[in-house]
Amino acid sequence: MQEENDDRVEPGERVRVGHGLTVPSSALRWRFSRSSGAGGQHVNTTDSRVELLLDLDAAGLPERVDGRLRSRFGDVVRVVASDSRSQARNRRIAFDRLVTLLADAARTERPRRPTRPSAGAVEDRLTAKHRVAARKRDRRRPTQDE
Repeated sequence: MQEENDDRVEPGERVRVGHGLTVPSSALRWRFSRSSGAGGQHVNTTDSRVELLLDLDAAGLPERVDGRLRSRFGDVVRVVASDSRSQARNRRIAFDRLVTLLADAARTERPRRPTRPSAGAVEDRLTAKHRVAARKRDRRRPTQDE
């Protein structure tokens, strides 16, 4: 398995990964290997499968994002792409998947604000329940005392 750093990012440079998050290029590691699947003789000679590793210890992400990622992935976030025959395309796919993971971890859920149904909505619901109950009551077999 071949291993190298991304040649498009200078050492010491920070890589923007979306939602205002950046990570140092030293926290990213790229690994390449032969991909399985269709491709004929080409697949046997090209390291087109891409594995992108993000070291959370070196990433320097905000605490809440770091905590969410660690609880899900441990100390290293690993993204794999072997969708394409092209290593360059798989690199793009892997990076996009990492950005999506980080964006999901950075997203904050707003707490649900409790609401009450309006008086009209309550009345409509009860009217509908009475209508259904009457319909079912009318379907019943008549008893002797009615």
